[in-house]
Amino acid sequence: MENILQISLVLFLLILGYFFGSYREKRHFRNLQLREKQVLNMPIANIGRNLPADITETKLVVGIVVISIDYFKKISAMLRNLVGGRITVYESLLDRSRREAILRMQEEAMEWGASQVLNVRLETVAIGGRFGGKTDPGSIEVIAYGTGIK
Repeated sequence: MENILQISLVLFLLILGYFFGSYREKRHFRNLQLREKQVLNMPIANIGRNLPADITETKLVVGIVVISIDYFKKISAMLRNLVGGRITVYESLLDRSRREAILRMQEEAMEWGASQVLNVRLETVAIGGRFGGKTDPGSIEVIAYGTGIK
């Protein structure tokens, strides 16, 4: 009887984690869409060395985010590793992280008064937990940076 209660508790917590994690992820995607609409007029580009001639000021603008994967998705990814194929839970994590970092960079540029951001770069770092002796990302850090110009 005690074993059944323990198993039931674990299953309940996994189901609760799945629904809460899914809710938070969907809420974050909705928030990203709203904020992306607000920065539509802030162009970002990679143009190399040919900068516009009418630049009056430049500043390094940065957006940094660390987003964690929930425990249920980590288990799901571990199971997917057994059979192979796309690990969509990590794709979602990377997409959210990348979009959030770019948005934060654009928002910083807008606060400074930049007209656009040039030479945008992204850096990604896995901040990992451990599963079965292998390092798997528990969290992901994405840094977006570029040159804001006026």
